[in-house]
Amino acid sequence: MSETVILDGPLTWREIAAVAGGANLQLSDAAWQRIEHARDITDALVANGIRGYGINTGVGALCDVVIDESQQKALSRNILLSHACGVGDPLGKPETRAVMAAQIANFAHGYSGVRRETVEALLTLLNGDILPVIPARGSVGYLTHAAAIGTVLIGEGDARHGGVIMTGREALARAGLPPLVPLAKEGLSLVNGTPCATGLASLALARVERLLEWADAAAALTYENLGAQADPFAAMPLTLRKSPGLQTVGDNLRRWLDGSERLKQSAGRRTQDPLSLRAIPQIHGAVRDAFAQVAEVVDRELSSVTDNPVVTGSASAPEVHSQAHAVGAALGLAMDALAVAAAELTAISERRIDRLVNPLVSGLPAFLAADNGVCSGFMIIQYTAAALVAENRRLAAPASLDGGITSALQEDILTHATPAADKALAIIGNLETVIVIELLAAAQAFDLQPQTPPAAPATAVLHRRIRARVPYYRDDRPLNGLVKEVRQFIGTNLPTLD
Repeated sequence: MSETVILDGPLTWREIAAVAGGANLQLSDAAWQRIEHARDITDALVANGIRGYGINTGVGALCDVVIDESQQKALSRNILLSHACGVGDPLGKPETRAVMAAQIANFAHGYSGVRRETVEALLTLLNGDILPVIPARGSVGYLTHAAAIGTVLIGEGDARHGGVIMTGREALARAGLPPLVPLAKEGLSLVNGTPCATGLASLALARVERLLEWADAAAALTYENLGAQADPFAAMPLTLRKSPGLQTVGDNLRRWLDGSERLKQSAGRRTQDPLSLRAIPQIHGAVRDAFAQVAEVVDRELSSVTDNPVVTGSASAPEVHSQAHAVGAALGLAMDALAVAAAELTAISERRIDRLVNPLVSGLPAFLAADNGVCSGFMIIQYTAAALVAENRRLAAPASLDGGITSALQEDILTHATPAADKALAIIGNLETVIVIELLAAAQAFDLQPQTPPAAPATAVLHRRIRARVPYYRDDRPLNGLVKEVRQFIGTNLPTLD
């Protein structure tokens, strides 16, 4: 049975990530009451002719054009169709589910004014895994991504279910839903806010959190092969640096390397190790600290209303407020920070890979090859890691500074939160691959070491787990196949010490 996330108050990034991974989403009675209350206010705004952006006016630079009540349904429908102009390959299934979950959570705050029926339709599609096809390119913020979801609700656009692409109308029929006729404000609310960025950011955090553990594990396995100090990550000296992340990494490394007779034997070869080995707690720890700061921002955004306008008051005293809550500046900055942190973690992993394969510093056979000269071993896969580090360096340029002017100067500064989250996910994907390459190289080095003195019990277990999936490498198969195998493994598992 699938896990179910109950939406009562604000969702957290972990809950969004759980829905992205396949959990069902269910709203509490209180959440439904908030949605219905906001719709009552919106209906009262319409009935009383109170001007509200996107309710009875045009949008963007057309915000001063008043729309007659008879045309407000057409306005909502037209917003969805005209804004559905994204291009490129579609988002993946987890990314789509994350965006939809964040969108529903935004409506459930009770300030958007969409109908209960609209949210119920979104929930039915999400929980039925009947997912809109969302083109990943063409949005400076959120509009095109969200419009791709909204168009399916009205029977337009495309959706997929069980690997089958179908029209929006076919998708609704499969879900047992009629095409939605969006009322006043619903078209605007369905394309508005930061759910695209918060959904993708939640997924990025979940993926980074898992990779933080694997990065420490890979670093420990590499250190045991190359390190020259018996107690390099001693607790007391590390406490002199004030960083929660550093302390966590130091503790992890001590546990991974506890009982290593190999390190005891190598102690004293050098006064201190090179930075890619010695600074593991400082660099991995800084990444963990950055992760914690970004996670706080994303949870704060998920607890915020990011629609514009918002409706408040009551049906007897309705109010509408046009502010800029849909602008995702905080998310853009946070995702840029997470991207840089992930790129840094990728870079130090590649530096350790280089030391493993380089006979000038490793003390191991050149390129970890099974037969020097005849076999190239891990020579070229280090190139792959270096290429991904370079790609991350390019991707890490801040999206939040891209700027831009749209809608005839009405939207004259852009913060690019969704593109920032998108490129952070790309960097995280490269990070995962480079960590896999380090695990493979460190396991190969482990095999090339003399079997005595024994390794640490925890690293020996890690080595066995890798070897249970891929063999010692003898230039006998494409290395990228081994990378794929281990990547699938770490994508669904965490490293364990026993």
